[in-house]
Amino acid sequence: MLQNHEIDYKIYGEELQFVEIELDPYETAVAESGAFMMMDNGIEMQTIFGDGSQQQDNSLLGKLFSAGKRLLVGESLFMTAFTNTGMEKKKVSFAAPYTGKIIVFDLKELGGKIIAQKDAFLCAAKGVSIGIEFQKKLGTGIFGGEGFIMEKLEGDGLAFAHAGGYVMEKELKAGEVFKVDTGCIVAYTAGVDFDIEFIKGVKNWMFGGEGLYFATLTGPGKIWIQSLPISRLAGRIIRYAPQTGSRKEEGSILGGLGNLLDGRE
Repeated sequence: MLQNHEIDYKIYGEELQFVEIELDPYETAVAESGAFMMMDNGIEMQTIFGDGSQQQDNSLLGKLFSAGKRLLVGESLFMTAFTNTGMEKKKVSFAAPYTGKIIVFDLKELGGKIIAQKDAFLCAAKGVSIGIEFQKKLGTGIFGGEGFIMEKLEGDGLAFAHAGGYVMEKELKAGEVFKVDTGCIVAYTAGVDFDIEFIKGVKNWMFGGEGLYFATLTGPGKIWIQSLPISRLAGRIIRYAPQTGSRKEEGSILGGLGNLLDGRE
């Protein structure tokens, strides 16, 4: 028997998308604060701690711990639950925060667990657990682009995430290795091994413009890759914005090293 609410949905748009979720009477969807776009009359909105899933500890300490975990993955303290309190089907829509694609994860078909980059989560059927996933390898945590902590989506319902630019889904066979820029990883299934590999050659990492390392994803499992990480887009905007109080050597080798040290690359 499914533990999560069974919701229907439709995605609109090409580059600036939103997802419309159809709720049967007393069905609920949960969303990240700020993702709400519009809804029919008859849907009740409630701000909640955590994700409202059955895995959540409903004690005060449990709720505070859940909220603290959400802060670690860059999310807000609160989530919003949207419940159809009427006797007819109602619709509620959630919008992507920047240009890109909305990804649908059917957790029942994906082994019940997805590991995603921070800030990827958009909304889900009630019952989906949104938690944290610690990187087990020290090097991966320090240099893996997403730090020690990533987002974990668990359950047997639908979850929706957002990524920048074009999104590619790829199935990796057992032992198959795929190399990718660390910032381009959106999500992967639990069976995929995530590690990092240093770029060989001094000239490559000093002048190649691709950083010191890239990620290696080893199958079996599915991976989702984005063509435009928000960090890359923000970096370009900052580069061409008026320089007020920032480093004067922005385009130099030293400037790039400074960006690496202070987490801007």
